[in-house]
Amino acid sequence: MGLPIRGGSVSPPGRLRACAKAAPLHHVFALNICVIEDHALMRELLVKACREAMVGSVVSGARDAESGLDVCRRIQPDVIILDLALPDRNGLDLLDDLLEACKDSKVIGISGYSDEFTLHRAMHSKLHGFVDKNEQTVEALTDAISSVMNGQRYLSTLVQEAHLSLRNDPVSFDKILSPREQDMLTLFGRGLTNEQVASETGLSELTVRNHRCRLLSKLGLKTSPELIRYALEKGFAHSTSGKPHTRAKV
Repeated sequence: MGLPIRGGSVSPPGRLRACAKAAPLHHVFALNICVIEDHALMRELLVKACREAMVGSVVSGARDAESGLDVCRRIQPDVIILDLALPDRNGLDLLDDLLEACKDSKVIGISGYSDEFTLHRAMHSKLHGFVDKNEQTVEALTDAISSVMNGQRYLSTLVQEAHLSLRNDPVSFDKILSPREQDMLTLFGRGLTNEQVASETGLSELTVRNHRCRLLSKLGLKTSPELIRYALEKGFAHSTSGKPHTRAKV
């Protein structure tokens, strides 16, 4: 049985910033927190906000997936705040390694992307919580931390709305494309040739070409530029940072 889901209300347009101070969460005891965020300014703001909101907490920062995993292994944090778009690895692809290394940690994903694919992956991942960088404030983040520490799953309203939209759409990508085809679409969406995709995945060019043709057919598209446009609109093209998001060979 999954965790109870706590919905985060979307605040008026704003950004996560230290000046938007949340009241200290007296009902949350001091925690050990790790912030994995590649932008130095955002990382420092998040570290500062967590220290102010949860007085007595020890908050560490890491700039990428590799250093973040090393820090988490060493300090075994109660909560990991994980940016989903890291320079060396996609945050959601890092999630299994984090949970294996820190079995008792709660992981809250944060992202400035609000496309269907990112939100769909977040909803169906092992994340304990998700906060939207663009529309939610520090108060929402501290609320998310409180929720996950109390055994609830915290999902922003944006994620829940995206989930309902996809569920109600009979031709949504998650209904017509297999997980493997979604993986391939992230590569085609970057504008890679069949030869380049074959090199990255270890597949033959013939297999890659067949994947491209099946995607075009399933999506009702005719050309590779149309496929790239679809991938950009749905968020497949920027859903990876650094290493491509790919599964096992087929």
